[in-house]
Amino acid sequence: MNIPRIAITCGDPAGVGPELVRKCFSSREKHDSEFTLIGPQKWIDEVKSESQIRLGSLAVGLASSHYVPGEPTHESSKIALEAMERAARGCGVGEFDGVVTGPISKARCVEVGFSHPGQTEFFASHWGGTPTMGFVGERLKVVLATWHIPLAAVPYHLTESCLSMAIDRANDLAKRLDIPNPRIGVCGLNPHAGEEGLIGNEEGAVFNPLIAQLREVVPGLSDCQPADTIFHRAVNGAFDVVVALYHDQGLAPLKTIEFDTAVNVTLGLPFARTSPDHGTGYDIAGSDAASHRSFSRAIDLAGKLAKGQVMV
Repeated sequence: MNIPRIAITCGDPAGVGPELVRKCFSSREKHDSEFTLIGPQKWIDEVKSESQIRLGSLAVGLASSHYVPGEPTHESSKIALEAMERAARGCGVGEFDGVVTGPISKARCVEVGFSHPGQTEFFASHWGGTPTMGFVGERLKVVLATWHIPLAAVPYHLTESCLSMAIDRANDLAKRLDIPNPRIGVCGLNPHAGEEGLIGNEEGAVFNPLIAQLREVVPGLSDCQPADTIFHRAVNGAFDVVVALYHDQGLAPLKTIEFDTAVNVTLGLPFARTSPDHGTGYDIAGSDAASHRSFSRAIDLAGKLAKGQVMV
């Protein structure tokens, strides 16, 4: 394909997203993609005035829209949603090949009509496909089997098809990141991965027999491993990607060591979608204290994934 065309949404303009985008492009001299900013005109003008490269733009919100860093309002949430809508629509009509999304407050967006658990589900509803949430850091790569559901509901959602999809997409993600023979580590659900049935039998009765079948296609696939050690082993080279069974099982270790460097990537959709692995940071918005490393990596990864266009 030609040079990837990537839309970049502002996120909530009262959060850290707008300043992180500005930092990314004020220091970026080389690029392998074409970028279009989607957000308030005032922010677009600020980013373009400092950018080292040429940027396209699409303004959303009223020309009179007013927002203050660190002070989210219904208006700032509406701007965030309008930017997401425009980016999703742009991919659908062939304007863009992928999207990098700035962080939003889901709770505040719900107050103005947002009806999804997160941006992952939002883009799936607009583009079609069944999404899987993944994360790419410098030292850890994690794919989640389940994510935005209550902890009590996790065992009911961990069906064979759910785990199979997560493993398949972890394997494909690794290959798209130029890892030819991926070693995929799978977390157990119970402490010590069930301790051979002493602390739970899901691993022995359901997960490991399924994994044995999947190993015919993914030779580097592990049986369920104790979740309290698997991430340490992955950091030290035992696994290329870890499949976590629920949100905090994977995100707690990832954010402990990759808070400024991990990238959220939505797998399973027809277009690339990445985002920085952090929230709106209202408490530090406007102070210039937030690191733009994760956002910058999200921009790079979106371009890399968009080149293939057929998403895992």
